[in-house]
Amino acid sequence: MKAPIALDLKLIEEIVSPAEMDAAARATEAAAQSLLAKSGLGSDFLGWVHLPKEAAKAASAVVKAARSFANCSDIVCVGIGGSYLGSRAVIDSLGGGKKTRIHYAGHHLSPTSFSRLLKSLNPKKTGLVVISKSGTTTEPAVAFRILKSWLEKGAGRAKAAKRIVAVTDAKKGALRGMAAKEKWATFVIPDDVGGRFSVFTPVGLIPIAASGLDITKLLKGAQDAAAAVQTKPFAENLAMRYAAARNLLYRKGKTVEVMANFRPELHFVAEWWKQLYGESEGKDGKGLFPAAVDLTTDLHSMGQYLQEGKRNLFETMLWVKEEEGDLKVPRDPKDLEGLNFLAGRNLSWVNEQAMRGTAVAHQDGGVPVIRLTLDRLDEYTLGYLFYFFEFACGVSGYLLGVNPFDQPGVEAYKKNMFALLGKKGYERLAAQLKSKGV
Repeated sequence: MKAPIALDLKLIEEIVSPAEMDAAARATEAAAQSLLAKSGLGSDFLGWVHLPKEAAKAASAVVKAARSFANCSDIVCVGIGGSYLGSRAVIDSLGGGKKTRIHYAGHHLSPTSFSRLLKSLNPKKTGLVVISKSGTTTEPAVAFRILKSWLEKGAGRAKAAKRIVAVTDAKKGALRGMAAKEKWATFVIPDDVGGRFSVFTPVGLIPIAASGLDITKLLKGAQDAAAAVQTKPFAENLAMRYAAARNLLYRKGKTVEVMANFRPELHFVAEWWKQLYGESEGKDGKGLFPAAVDLTTDLHSMGQYLQEGKRNLFETMLWVKEEEGDLKVPRDPKDLEGLNFLAGRNLSWVNEQAMRGTAVAHQDGGVPVIRLTLDRLDEYTLGYLFYFFEFACGVSGYLLGVNPFDQPGVEAYKKNMFALLGKKGYERLAAQLKSKGV
């Protein structure tokens, strides 16, 4: 079966030659084999590798749980990082939530934003999906406490309990204990799947299904991607070739990767991608810095830097061939803005020329450009794309020589925040921080 995505490396060849790519085959295939054999670093967190097929077996239970929100006009998804970015990327990309609006909380601590959210909701028509392995991460825990109290006060405790779904640890943790006591519907976050790789677990599937999108098609795309990237040799393997290309560019001093899209609805795909690669590779003083821009919008802000700034970056352009709808540029008799040369042209064609012109301009300006082209935006293609990125990320981390499946640096800010908030057991650290004038 033809892949719904294509990888174009022509615009990096001035820096990374085809011969260098060929020479990277052995090391890249070895890294991929380490993933499949679970013989590399972080092997305890490789449950995502074969997850699409396993997840498909439980899809009916997820769909059934999503139907419990049938009478809700709004659903609030409470989570942070991998607990919400994957589902939001899919939902925003495909326009899910048309019948039941999907909102997000627990990924910040802004009282203004939270207050505005609550004012826009009716507690008698709102459901909650809370996602946390421990239930104690500050941002989602605070958000859920506020939302649960608000929902119980407005709808009654018994009715509220029927409209709360908890996705958490199988046996332990504060959220698991609360769910058991209150008799909420629950789903499990697998022990061997890290948050940023969890979009094909109930973490991502529950909100996506609740938004009205088809998780069966999403998982089929991921299954087909897994079959391709796990078996094809380097010359035909899109994920291996992407991992090798970005690793070779990194070795040549290109330390920043900019994800660029030309469709505003892809914004959160890039946000999910940023977490996946930033948290997986940024350790031991190593790693590409992942950044993202929305084009053509950001060509009028970041475009100058991309064209002529420090040449330590490369660009990965995400392009979608098929649009859901199209518009023609009309002819104007007065033609005051001089656009009649485009009259009758489809807007999709205009956007494509902007993409092509930008790619060549940036490459001419010293920015290598990788192009990823999607046939269309639908559940199947996004499932394929997300698994492609996950597998490439694991391979890329191993090529870099880091454990792509831990995140020890994330804990530093949490400890400091606990100390400053006055959490028991952090008194000594609080004193140290205050002595520094924090």
